[in-house]
Amino acid sequence: MADDFQARCYWWEDFAPLRSEGELPARAPVLIIGSGFAGLSAALELSKRNVQVVVVDAREIGWGASSRNGGGVGAALGIGKSFTGKQTLPSSVIRELRTDAAQAFPLVLKLIEEENIDCKLRHAGRFVGAATPRHYEDMRKRAAELNSTTATNSYVLSREEQRSEVGSDYYFGGMVTDDGATIQPALYVKGLIEACLRRGVQFISNTPVTKLEQQGKLWKVTTSAGACLVDDVIVATNGYTSAVTPALSKRIIPVASHIIASEKLPESTMKELFPKGKMISDSKRVLYYYRPSPDGTRVIFGGRARFTQVGEEKIGMLLQRAMVERFPQIEGVKVSYAWSGLLGFTLDATAHMGKIDGLHYCMGCNGSGISMMTYLGYQTARKVAQARDYSCAFEKHRFPGLPFYNGDTWFLPMVGSYYRMRDDIDRAWGVRKHNRQSGH
Repeated sequence: MADDFQARCYWWEDFAPLRSEGELPARAPVLIIGSGFAGLSAALELSKRNVQVVVVDAREIGWGASSRNGGGVGAALGIGKSFTGKQTLPSSVIRELRTDAAQAFPLVLKLIEEENIDCKLRHAGRFVGAATPRHYEDMRKRAAELNSTTATNSYVLSREEQRSEVGSDYYFGGMVTDDGATIQPALYVKGLIEACLRRGVQFISNTPVTKLEQQGKLWKVTTSAGACLVDDVIVATNGYTSAVTPALSKRIIPVASHIIASEKLPESTMKELFPKGKMISDSKRVLYYYRPSPDGTRVIFGGRARFTQVGEEKIGMLLQRAMVERFPQIEGVKVSYAWSGLLGFTLDATAHMGKIDGLHYCMGCNGSGISMMTYLGYQTARKVAQARDYSCAFEKHRFPGLPFYNGDTWFLPMVGSYYRMRDDIDRAWGVRKHNRQSGH
């Protein structure tokens, strides 16, 4: 840890989540539970359609994983690919979902432009490194498939070519996708909040919902600050879904994602690590992702170092080790910030929206929070407002649950250890095979 180490989100230096002291109204047309990307996007779209909206959150507005995100924006191309590395849905379904998801990235860019959100957008693309030679061969097929079904302009680079995108020899080549960008996620949250406030959205922070009851055609939403009768409820809690909505909590698995910000590095070093400023991730089951900070002085490095919450100093140690494994040239670099947040994963590795037990919902980012949750919040709002041209593939497929699961993730440490072991074995075999073939 650096001498000035902080167990705090680096992004919050620019914008920290808000406390809102407003009073809960007795009646409202729509109430949204959760103030992350999905909740804010839904509130913004409804307010544009002149629908009065109240947003409540158990913590400060924007406190969840959204403002603590890694800041990579993409086209959500990993739809249906689980930790096992295998496809969980039929190819026809994935093609349909991928076609729909292709609208997510342009939507984020459009909102940033229309609402004049200064969130340090850098539209530089994404590089996914192949952790093994086999993964690289799979990427050749994947790039061809993506180009045939989307407009992402994906292509592969060999191991000899990859240094044009990442200053590392760790990978066996990789895939470049043009549809990718980086932002400062807390500033994106701030911009969405301000856009909502300009249109009259009411925010109420530090007000957990304790009970949801149907009363005829209305919903009675009971909170720690009283009750409100509403026509429609949108649940946008993702990785923070609770037992208040049991039908959803048994379908969402909250997985911790951890991030560090390195101490400041020289400009020349940062240019070597990130030649074009792209978001970088890898092909492992338990992946890592990293990027330069918006000012180009720090490495922002994240991943599933553990599947559950652990102490910030432990996060720092684990992620610093993984960072130096990829960038040996910065061995000894210290950690200035460490933090984490809970992501919402699903059994079929894809996001979902729709209606269950009378409640609207949008959740299941599966690691693509900025683009997917912004998009599904927008689409959920259009559904609630009964937009004439509404259609969304993400509500057409069954939202699977896990038998006997009620939100208790006691099994996650074992799952994480198993997939890390599988990754280590695959990596070791891949390196050995490569060395043998190259005569090393």
